[in-house]
Amino acid sequence: MVTDSIADYLTRIRNAQQAKHKIVEIPASRMKKSITEILYDQGFILKYKFDDDAGKHGLIKIAIKYDSKTKEPVIKKLGRISKPGLRKYSKAVDIPRSMNGLGINIVSTSKGVMTSKQAAKENVGGELICFVH
Repeated sequence: MVTDSIADYLTRIRNAQQAKHKIVEIPASRMKKSITEILYDQGFILKYKFDDDAGKHGLIKIAIKYDSKTKEPVIKKLGRISKPGLRKYSKAVDIPRSMNGLGINIVSTSKGVMTSKQAAKENVGGELICFVH
């Protein structure tokens, strides 16, 4: 049984990249779907598909994006910020930047899951979920 489904989601992506897989399948949830959409919009993944017929909550199929020249994954680092044992919250003005603006932080706000830049623009704070760069 997985106690931290977001950490499991991030770990599955990291493991698929290290094994040079093209596609990774992850059990779905609304939070994971939102994070997947953000990763796609920001150009960190190639494609995604939500398969709602598979399993209890469905599956998310993610096509990992690799650099065409070096064959290295586009996502260099992916990690959890707020954990079940220690939640991390931030006000809109205090949301940290990832890699001096080169990466993104994903934030769960009252207006939904969004990047830290969007949260600052909309002036809402929330729980810092993870970082990607």
